[in-house]
Amino acid sequence: MIYPPNFEQKTGFDTIRRYLSDKCLSPLGQEWVAEMNFSADFETVTDRLEQTEEFVRILHGDREFPASYFFDVRYSLQRIRPEGTWLDEKELFDLKRSLQTIQEMVRFFSTHSEEEQPLYPRLTRLVGDVVVFPQLIGKIDAILDKYGKIKDNASPELIRIRKEMSSTMNSISRSLQSILRSAQSEGLVDKDVAPTMRDGRLMIPIAPAYKRKIKGIVHDESASGKTVFIEPEIVVEANNRIRELEGEERREIVRILTSFTEIVRPSVPDILHSYTFMGEIDFIRAKALFAEQIQAIKPILEEKQEIDWMRAVHPLLYLSHQKQGKEVVPLDITLRDEKRLLIISGPNAGGKSVCLKTVGLLQYMLQCGLLIPVYGNSHTGIFSQIFIDIGDEQSIENDLSTYSSHLTNMKFFVRHCDDKTLLLIDEFGSGTEPQIGGAIAEALLDRFNRRKSFGVITTHYQNLKHFAEEHEGVVNGAMLYDRHQMQPLFKLSIGNPGSSFAIEIARKIGLPEEVIADASEKVGSDYVDMDKYLQDIVRDKRYWESKRQNIRQQEKKLEEVTARYEKDLEAVNKQRKEIVRQAKEEAGQILADANARIEHTIREIKQAQAEKEQTQLARKALEEFKATVLSAEEEDARIARKMAKIKERNEKKKKKEKTATAKPVFNREVIEAGDAVRLKGQTSAGTVMEVQGKQAVVAFGMIKSTVKIEQLEKVSKGQLKKEAQKSTFVSAQTADNMHDKKLNFKQEIDVRGMRGDEALQAVTYFVDDAILVGVPKVRVLHGTGTGILRQLIRDYLRTVPGISRYHDEHVQFGGAGITVIELE
Repeated sequence: MIYPPNFEQKTGFDTIRRYLSDKCLSPLGQEWVAEMNFSADFETVTDRLEQTEEFVRILHGDREFPASYFFDVRYSLQRIRPEGTWLDEKELFDLKRSLQTIQEMVRFFSTHSEEEQPLYPRLTRLVGDVVVFPQLIGKIDAILDKYGKIKDNASPELIRIRKEMSSTMNSISRSLQSILRSAQSEGLVDKDVAPTMRDGRLMIPIAPAYKRKIKGIVHDESASGKTVFIEPEIVVEANNRIRELEGEERREIVRILTSFTEIVRPSVPDILHSYTFMGEIDFIRAKALFAEQIQAIKPILEEKQEIDWMRAVHPLLYLSHQKQGKEVVPLDITLRDEKRLLIISGPNAGGKSVCLKTVGLLQYMLQCGLLIPVYGNSHTGIFSQIFIDIGDEQSIENDLSTYSSHLTNMKFFVRHCDDKTLLLIDEFGSGTEPQIGGAIAEALLDRFNRRKSFGVITTHYQNLKHFAEEHEGVVNGAMLYDRHQMQPLFKLSIGNPGSSFAIEIARKIGLPEEVIADASEKVGSDYVDMDKYLQDIVRDKRYWESKRQNIRQQEKKLEEVTARYEKDLEAVNKQRKEIVRQAKEEAGQILADANARIEHTIREIKQAQAEKEQTQLARKALEEFKATVLSAEEEDARIARKMAKIKERNEKKKKKEKTATAKPVFNREVIEAGDAVRLKGQTSAGTVMEVQGKQAVVAFGMIKSTVKIEQLEKVSKGQLKKEAQKSTFVSAQTADNMHDKKLNFKQEIDVRGMRGDEALQAVTYFVDDAILVGVPKVRVLHGTGTGILRQLIRDYLRTVPGISRYHDEHVQFGGAGITVIELE
């Protein structure tokens, strides 16, 4: 339930309807906009929102949605229900094009196999039992040309009539030309005069003085009276025949249209059902376009009563500010079970009413199936009822004052509100004496709270602020105000009441200080101090909120530094382990060498047959050597030396890389071997092979030439690279043209009614473009007819190497009258 009846005018939703209506392509969609209504059913709202969200994806997709001909021919179809009536040429042409659009839309949503999940499941479900009419479209094409006019070959009788008309007109033209040349030779008419058509009859313009020189009937004269139009008697009968043939042509066209309407009439109910589908798609498309315009999304929808929005924006305020180049301050608001009723206080013109209207409008939009401008992770629920009390409802006819109308609304709210109701009340309790007004407002607020209702309520009353502090389910909120700049910030802060800043605003406006002092004295120091304390609380809250944000940022930086330090420490430990491993390998190798030396020494002693004492001395010396090698101090020293070497190697490597990356200074005056140069005044560049005094040997491609150095100018490597790119890559203009061609390429060509050679040429260009832009599949509409055009096209397709296969379209979408070409 929505209350009051003018809810949409109060929230601005009537303007939203106008925006949507303007985005519709036809009256079909505009009727859906007019019938769009509020729903409290979770499944219905979910379905509407997801349909719109899917169409937003279509707008961003690669495939172009068929939205060319959204014509409303329902009135014409209703008109032809009686026998003997017919559709005229324009109505039939509009019917054909709109049926083609419906067929293309059905194909758009049905291009998936039965095993595949459709890309747009909610929209695909709308296709359902929608009927398409390819045979009917083909029959219309048989009698109408591409401009919507009846073809000559629509019937044998029409061919005969139009042939006779053509031959008669040619005869009249020849006769008039002969008479005109004779009159020109006699000086009766000017040389540049030609026969003209008046009232459907060919005549000769001539000066009034010579009108008796030519035998015939004077039919008309110009406005100036300087020219009369004569129909020579020799062509009178022929012109009469033309009139007769025109009548016969009209009668034959009516007969053809009447006969064709007999074919259409049985299909009218199914066609009307298809137009219902077209209207709904038009409506959903308009919703998606509007969502794009206001940057709206589908929030996380839950089947309960809740509002948890981040960065919510009033859409109409957003559009207005966008035109003025201004930013809208977004709204963060939460209404949940423990904090269902939000009491917003603060200065006048501080944004309280805008906040309330934003909540009402966005929730209403959502439950009408429109996406809303909030942040991505926002949550929202469904309310069964939305009640609003805002603005001046004073009525002279009903003898209602502002306060009386306000109380009338409150009576309705108290009787009907429940735990699934969203209440939106502006300036709660105002309009009467403050003490009793505040008391009544407090009593009403208590009833709303006991009924577990949700709501946003704005007020200046202190007792309502106290009530919110003392009762569970009710929470204070404040619209922030900059005391130093003396201007509103339009930001909502939930948790503390706001000050009205009455004294500060009065002082800013320039009210005399003695008046302000008297007012402060009259209201009492307690009230002034309390208002001041509220301001201090808000100020302190903003200060500590700022501090909290700074601490969060510092903590985040600290976490990043800690993570980086741990990563670096891990890398150092890994490197240390690798160094130790390498050092141990070297130590093992040294030990192996030492053992080999010991064995070698022993062998020498044995071979020399030395004394036992000498052998013992040799062994002792070698053992001491081994012990020295194995000593921990030596191993640590070796590891240290190894680390120093690795460090030195790394530094050398870095220095080398730095030297390699440093750009050498480009000296244009000095030309040396290896430099890129070009002849002064020329564009082609070459490379200097060697310098011979005042001459240089330059290689221009494969040609070497000796040139005086004074005739050369040095070219930087970057400039040389740019020239090479210009010569080897596609130009920017060509790339742009290719991009435009790809964007505007249509994947279907209609060659029906063309001659064989003409159709073949059109298909050749079409297939070349398709291969060029890289589309996977295209369609050629050639009709069935005698099959000659189809055979010619397929003979050509066999010779094209870029085509993987071609085949007839599915029977439902045109069958043998359409060839589908699949490209490699």
